[in-house]
Amino acid sequence: MCGRYAASRRPEDLAGIFEIEKWDVEETLAPDYNVAPTKEVYAVLDRPVKDADSPRPVRQLRKLKWGLVPSWAKTPEGGDRMINARAETVHEKPSYRRAFTSRRCIIPADGYYEWVTGTAERDLEVEGKKKRPRKQPYFVTPADGSVFAMAGLYEFWRDRTLPDEHPLAWWVTCSVITTEAETTPLAVAPGEGPRALADIHPRMPLMLTPDRWDSWLDPADTDPDALRDLLAPPPTGLMRAFPVSTAVSNVRNNGPELLKELEGPEEGTLF
Repeated sequence: MCGRYAASRRPEDLAGIFEIEKWDVEETLAPDYNVAPTKEVYAVLDRPVKDADSPRPVRQLRKLKWGLVPSWAKTPEGGDRMINARAETVHEKPSYRRAFTSRRCIIPADGYYEWVTGTAERDLEVEGKKKRPRKQPYFVTPADGSVFAMAGLYEFWRDRTLPDEHPLAWWVTCSVITTEAETTPLAVAPGEGPRALADIHPRMPLMLTPDRWDSWLDPADTDPDALRDLLAPPPTGLMRAFPVSTAVSNVRNNGPELLKELEGPEEGTLF
């Protein structure tokens, strides 16, 4: 799954990476090293610009809310539970299938966090002893330092309790697509602990390599069968993972220090 990630790149940098044609300075977000569900996040999407002379899709950097609310939902409640869509079923689930065929986006990240329950803690659980597991967080990121381009979907939801001119009348929300975690060795593994992403968690965000960006973002591509080919996992051996401070487990903590690589898991959280 993807329940927390880091996004520190400036919009100017993202504009160059993704060849952005339009972004609003007023929508600039501060670097966020602990992105959690319901937060506003950057998304790259191709969409015509309202009231423009040409109907052609324009590559935009938009500010969306993480946690998809389907257009047909009566209320926005439950969006915080729809932060992830499974690649295996996204084409058929009512909440995602319409967005999958016409409203796809890329959610840029530095990488994502995932937690592993320590061996000692798991043993206590097996023994039936009542102790809350202490989990060691790992940060997963491209080994070459490139952007982690997560496949995503976005959707529009109209709040019928507000007038058309109200700034909050329309919600634009998004979800991250996940796939099975890689079982092959990491490009760079920690000195001790997991050797593959699947050792950390059975799911991972679907990372799109640059050769898939244009096809994924093209709203003219609406054939579900053809689009499913784009959901294939990326080549293996592109990622690295390393332990970071358990401070990231508290969403109130935020800052570049959360990405500091530890020499090993923190005491009491041994893998």
